Amino acid sequence: MNVEETIKTSKEIPLKPRTLIHMELVHTRINEVMTGALKPFEVSMQQFNVLRILRGQQGKPANLSTINERMVTKMSNTTRLVDKLIAKGYVHRCVCPSNRRKVEIVITDSGLEALSQMDAALEKAHDILLKNFNTEELKQLNQLLDKF
Repeated sequence: MNVEETIKTSKEIPLKPRTLIHMELVHTRINEVMTGALKPFEVSMQQFNVLRILRGQQGKPANLSTINERMVTKMSNTTRLVDKLIAKGYVHRCVCPSNRRKVEIVITDSGLEALSQMDAALEKAHDILLKNFNTEELKQLNQLLDKF
């Protein structure tokens, strides 16, 4: 992706702003492809992230605080995300037996099945997005990104 061509400028952009613009363009492309992969499942990237967090709990419940701290994109609307997943039948909310003030969320079998299908769709999206990179280049890219 050539930044100048993408934003339709003939002017050379200085290196630092060009780098940040480039990263924003890449972010937008990643978001478009991944959101498109999840569209048939009618879930957002954030909802998908919640489902993955809950699957990682391996059957143990998680509270809203745990989910929020593990989110890739930190959000204040975790309750709303969980409510939408409850409406789809992907998660279940219950009151903690030992602390009635604590709400626990668990992924359902339906949620696990849907998540498995989403994983397959996103794997294809990853292949599309990363098709121009070999394994060594991906390792290098990750090392560079770790510097942030």
